[in-house]
Amino acid sequence: MFRLPTLVNNARRQDCRSLVIIFKNKKHVWTSEKVIKSPFKDVEIPNLTVTEYIWRNLDKWATKTATVCGVTDRQYTYEQIYKQSQILGANLRKKFRIENDDAVAVMLPNLPEYPTIMLAILNAGGLVSTINPIYTPFEISRQLTTSNAKLIFAFPDIVPVVREALKLSKKDIPQVVINLNDSLPEGTISFNELVEDNHVDISILKQVNRSVEDVAFLLYSSGTTGLPKGVELTNKNLVVNFEQQTTECRPYQFTTESNQDCSLVSLPIFHSYGLNVSTLQKMSAGLKLVTVPRFRPDIMIDVLSKYSINFIQVAPPTVSFFGLHPEVLPKHFERLRGIMSGGAPLPQVDIDRFLSKASPDAHFVQGYGLTETAPVSTLSPLGYKDYTKVGFPLPNIELRVVDNQLNNLGPNEIGELLIKGPNVMKGYKDNPEANKEIFLENRWMRTGDLAKIDKDGSVTIVDRLKELIKVNAFQVPPAEIESVCKEHPAVFDAAVVAIPDVDTGEKPKAFIVLKDNVKATDKDIINFVAERLAPYKRIKEVAFIDSIPKNPSGKILRRVIKEKYC
Repeated sequence: MFRLPTLVNNARRQDCRSLVIIFKNKKHVWTSEKVIKSPFKDVEIPNLTVTEYIWRNLDKWATKTATVCGVTDRQYTYEQIYKQSQILGANLRKKFRIENDDAVAVMLPNLPEYPTIMLAILNAGGLVSTINPIYTPFEISRQLTTSNAKLIFAFPDIVPVVREALKLSKKDIPQVVINLNDSLPEGTISFNELVEDNHVDISILKQVNRSVEDVAFLLYSSGTTGLPKGVELTNKNLVVNFEQQTTECRPYQFTTESNQDCSLVSLPIFHSYGLNVSTLQKMSAGLKLVTVPRFRPDIMIDVLSKYSINFIQVAPPTVSFFGLHPEVLPKHFERLRGIMSGGAPLPQVDIDRFLSKASPDAHFVQGYGLTETAPVSTLSPLGYKDYTKVGFPLPNIELRVVDNQLNNLGPNEIGELLIKGPNVMKGYKDNPEANKEIFLENRWMRTGDLAKIDKDGSVTIVDRLKELIKVNAFQVPPAEIESVCKEHPAVFDAAVVAIPDVDTGEKPKAFIVLKDNVKATDKDIINFVAERLAPYKRIKEVAFIDSIPKNPSGKILRRVIKEKYC
């Protein structure tokens, strides 16, 4: 089994010793007001925009590969992306009249060109507003309208859907298409021609004057409730979160002349997790990014075989896939330094299956965050082995756990998690009611998540506040039941939702996906759970389905399950 070089192992041991000292010296993680401070040393917040931060060390890795398509091997160096983003940014400014604060929509799968497009929009003074490429015309129309996008980048296959969305929104905006071959849908503009235009006057970018407080990204999130809302993330929000991730929690190495770590970008870049953690933050460290345009078992296995991946950021379903798929082998993770899972709770059984295939030196960490926090808020330090936790508040971040009356709770008490820090969004665009609902006094932000925090400051996410099942006077978190269900040897995946009950008000119902060629009955599942949970938490009904509906970050879409199956 491949092991990290002695120098790295020694560095890790030193990191752990240093962390122990940090934690030991910082005895008062909990204040007298029951506010939790980060055990990590605060970071200085650079007075830089996102583009300035990413390119500040360009000279160190200009000729290194920045992005490569895991399917086609199409790739770009850092120097190429820098130049192309300058050219494209100038064309956006000159040919399409993109001005400061104009939103530009990006509706693409994970492509090696994606960073070029985002950085070009920022270069032009615009805001990047990403859209899920599998959205319907109605969903696209709503986002184009609320963001007031002036232009959209798309892939040829989805141009008909975009056109329908433009009709619905009564918009007529340019469509720039990533044409990887000679074909170009009628009425669209060639991306290749724009980035290869060596005659455009780059000096037009001098007209752009962006500050750290200006909004750079307009992403969409449902927040704690309701329809998707435009999350305004400033340059400062993103840059400070880049810095917060380079603490004692960092398992990858910065690029040097003799070393370049390779990171897998399988999380969708249109989502804040894939955009920040997988893409922009790793570019700021000079890593090689291997983009995966869509998740398919054969594609993922081929990518793992072709590239020596050092760092992986994934959602829980991918961890489950790694652990269960027979063709995913230990050799695929021989050079793995670390893997980060986030977006939803991850059962211990899935972690154990994955770790049985990984290098013993690989650092596994669950993190926690929200689109509204740019997104990472907690991580575990290197060497931390309590995988039930999502780590500690990152530098410059404070946490509170509150009851229904917003009173602060103490260690190990369960309540709603509140967050305060420089990575917290500016607010929801043009939505004062939603901002009033999510922000409390002094910019404390409600997460809508139930959590408990230990005396040492480590965080456990219990469940979504709005998804609790109320059985008589008891509150039952679906995630806990799902975790137990997945321990059953026949279960591949599980989701639990509340259904009405005459006697108890609500009761848990489990939706189960079985492993291939394995059988189990509803009584098998019910009895298995009954042996492991208190009576009020036990499932009363089971249904077997082919797959669990989830969003791109791996969160179970319980509303969809209820609408479809209940």
